[in-house]
Amino acid sequence: MKRNAIFLLAVLTAACTGKQPYDAEGTFEADEVTVSAEASGRILSLDLEEGDSVKAWEQIGAIDSVQLYLSKMQLLKSCSSVSISRPDISKQAAALRDRIDKQNTEKARVERLLESGAATRKQLDDINSSIKVLQSQLSAQLSALHNSAASIDAQSSAMEIQVAQVDDKLSKCRICSPVSGTVLSKYVLAGELAIAGHPLFKVADLSNMYLRAYVTSSRLVSLKLGQKVKVTAMFGGNNDRHYDGIISWISQEGEFTPKNIRTDNERADMVYAVKIAVKNDGYIKIGTFGQVTF
Repeated sequence: MKRNAIFLLAVLTAACTGKQPYDAEGTFEADEVTVSAEASGRILSLDLEEGDSVKAWEQIGAIDSVQLYLSKMQLLKSCSSVSISRPDISKQAAALRDRIDKQNTEKARVERLLESGAATRKQLDDINSSIKVLQSQLSAQLSALHNSAASIDAQSSAMEIQVAQVDDKLSKCRICSPVSGTVLSKYVLAGELAIAGHPLFKVADLSNMYLRAYVTSSRLVSLKLGQKVKVTAMFGGNNDRHYDGIISWISQEGEFTPKNIRTDNERADMVYAVKIAVKNDGYIKIGTFGQVTF
């Protein structure tokens, strides 16, 4: 009833003067964000009411995450167990390296004896053969140990990725608003079951409003993005408030004139939508009628 009275007043004014005191009219709106659940589970808390102010990414609720937390603990234990089983390559190869060092020492001794005629060539050949066998065994052992370590490292990395995935799921159990603003609607209560993808609440930044007005093509040619205009929020009587506005968007396609919108040419069927950004001082509400003068 109040909005109809406002429009009636505007019509009477225009009838008396023979000219509309504005270039376009429309309603105020804001960028509304519907926040949906990212996880399924019982809602443990949801500390907000319609009309409350919320800050971006500040936790305002939580969804039950006990099972996810237990899964993370299990993965961490498994990851620790896998890490413990990783072979210590240097220690496990130390015994063979010691045997090779001893054989090299023995080889040097036999070579000295061979020079003095106290040893035979066969003794030296036997030691060289033994050293080659030990070196082959060391190479095979090192290869096996490196493969085993690489396999365990891969398992450990895979488990770390699984832990990161669980951490991501845990973070989605925190209910936050992606933007700072005012809660417009609340769809669920604490204790209810949240389902991933289903809306929890709606929020909008009411400090920055937009007047969606409609202009004819003849008026459109004189408008451009960033242009400063004068905006009036219509509250009736002497309560109207005036604001500075900036054209932030101009539709590229025409549409039929909305039934509740009048233009400077009442016979115009096709009009173009224009969004005008306005800083809200707290008085403008979503759906408030407004007028603009270019």
